[in-house]
Amino acid sequence: MNKKKKNIKNKGFNKKELENLVISIFKENPSKIFNYKQLSKILKIKELGIKILLNDVMLSLSKTGILKEERRGNFKLIQSIKKVIGIVNTSIKSGVYIDVEEMEEEVFVPKEFSIFSLKHDKVELVIFNKKNGKFQGEVVKIIERKQNTFVGLLQETKGFGFLIPNGNIPFDIFIPNSEINPLVVDKIVLVKVVSWNDSKKNPVGKIIKVIGNPKEHNTEIHSILYQYNLDPIFPKHVEKEADKISLKIPNSEIKNRIDFRKTTTFTIDPVDAKDYDDALSVKKLKNGNWEVGIHIADVSFYVKENDIIDIEAAERSTSVYLVDRVVPMLPEILSNDICSLKSNVDRLCYSVILEINKKAEIISHNIKKTIIHSDKRFTYQDAQDIIDDKKGLFSEELLILDKLSKILREKRFSSGSINFDRQEVKFILDKDKNPIDVFFKESINTNHMIEEFMLMANKIVAKEIGFSEKGELEKTFIYRVHDKPDEDKINSLSNIIKKFGYSINNSSIKNLSNSLNSLLKSVKGKAESNMIETLTIRSMSKAIYTTDNIGHYGLNFKYYSHFTSPIRRYPDLIVHRLLENYLNGGKSVKKGKIEDICKYTSNKEKDASMAERDSIKYMQSKFLKDKIGEVFSGVISGVTEWGIYIELEKNKCEGLVRISSIKGDFYVFDKNTYSVIGKSYKKKYQLGDTVNIKIKNTDLDKKQIDFILV
Repeated sequence: MNKKKKNIKNKGFNKKELENLVISIFKENPSKIFNYKQLSKILKIKELGIKILLNDVMLSLSKTGILKEERRGNFKLIQSIKKVIGIVNTSIKSGVYIDVEEMEEEVFVPKEFSIFSLKHDKVELVIFNKKNGKFQGEVVKIIERKQNTFVGLLQETKGFGFLIPNGNIPFDIFIPNSEINPLVVDKIVLVKVVSWNDSKKNPVGKIIKVIGNPKEHNTEIHSILYQYNLDPIFPKHVEKEADKISLKIPNSEIKNRIDFRKTTTFTIDPVDAKDYDDALSVKKLKNGNWEVGIHIADVSFYVKENDIIDIEAAERSTSVYLVDRVVPMLPEILSNDICSLKSNVDRLCYSVILEINKKAEIISHNIKKTIIHSDKRFTYQDAQDIIDDKKGLFSEELLILDKLSKILREKRFSSGSINFDRQEVKFILDKDKNPIDVFFKESINTNHMIEEFMLMANKIVAKEIGFSEKGELEKTFIYRVHDKPDEDKINSLSNIIKKFGYSINNSSIKNLSNSLNSLLKSVKGKAESNMIETLTIRSMSKAIYTTDNIGHYGLNFKYYSHFTSPIRRYPDLIVHRLLENYLNGGKSVKKGKIEDICKYTSNKEKDASMAERDSIKYMQSKFLKDKIGEVFSGVISGVTEWGIYIELEKNKCEGLVRISSIKGDFYVFDKNTYSVIGKSYKKKYQLGDTVNIKIKNTDLDKKQIDFILV
């Protein structure tokens, strides 16, 4: 917590106010030179203490690159290059780094000139000339703040409260004494900022929730969720509404559906899954072809537009999958029971029904409301064992699905779909949720089998609505799109992988896809595989939801949507509703409303992904806390101005080696080569290098692991 400095009084002046006044005077007189005496006269300052502070302010502004000391004690404004719009890319204790679209380099803005801006904020800034090899600037306006709630430890000093936020937040949040009581002091709390007045030293906040005691496991996990506006607990009125829903399916509804209850049907899911979104049915047809039903839970039958549960689901937008728990989008009675396609019970579905031949060619398809009865709940491994042994329950059906899916998968990749198939890091937890081991979960053939049929269903549904003959009006729909890669990022990737003896061909979109597949195949099982796979993914655009269909580059699909997971993704639920409307002859819905849903759900997906990542970092910190002093081998997975990130080969945990801790030279960051280089002896540590490290420290609050090179 920053201690409050005593303000030197003179007409209410403090250091921040003086900085703003000085900058404004220089900006009004950009060609003039001033000393502190001249500025004192302009500002009508007579007190010696304020004059001394004024001189300190001018010296400080010269150090940050805003003023230039032309001669001793005399300063001039450094002319700015231009005023631009940017997005804050990184927030650290000393300030923020901002991405400006038309500039190749980031702009650094010192903390005192950042107007409390944080990562992802959209800002207007003035850029000054380079100082110490990098552009510096000043934020003059916050256009859009992405965060106004913060989680952290509440501390009290002399009757005043301060929130010490989790993560790399470069300021504390002032909590008025009216908000403070002994029950909340030294607790982890959620605070909403009610004033961002940049003339103050700290933003002002209001406590909106007490999360719990520091260091307790549930408190830490809930802190991660609340940090990303993800609520771990459903409101009681929503739970009560869900409890009213009947498990009994009305006969009148059954009559309106195609009955698959006598067709062989099963689910295949992870061993710990409870929310079964999808099931497959298989039946051999008289002509020798196969009927494959891709059955998706019909959540829309139970969750009606704008009802209490729908409003909550829309707010949540997605289920969140953390290391030790799932926070569902729907109340558990729906997600794990009523909607879940459990075995030996009747369930309502929305289904894509395929007629497919032995060459995996789709002869025809139908999209229909159905009722199913799953005969068996398989885990991925259960189903794989039956396929491998060629015997067991539903072996014929599993073997034909396996054969068809392999043909579909081969066709997809040969047509340009990119094969991202990364290892997942999983933790083995004890009864107290402490990580006791790490293992790597790799996809097996049954994972790929389910994936292919889900991709096919999503593709068919998107094309059903998106494809139109000439003269037909386009219908508003939700597409899952993936733009082409950014050329600069692909060039950067190409430069990095050359170090390992790989190359990519980006002379055309198809050549790029093919060479990326070759690259990903070549690195499988090698030490650099995880790093190159990560960098390849980072070079891609992000997949998003939108009403404007530009296709899906990564899959090489012209039409693609999300239809197959309505229990855990809100866009899928909307797709079900839109599909039913259009297939029944309904008019196109308003585009603006659906586009708003697309933008919101795309953002919530990012929040859920960040929370998942933070839960992994938290568990990694926990896992390594009793291994301080031990030596590990790792690969440099990231390089920044403040240090190099190392991913340990043994357990994929990632930590930071601070530049200041590297002995024997003064190291500087080289953005062009993704390395840090010693000034005197030119020793280089580059992305992808293998190094040995010792674990120095683990910080559970910051979810950060510190390494030192050995």
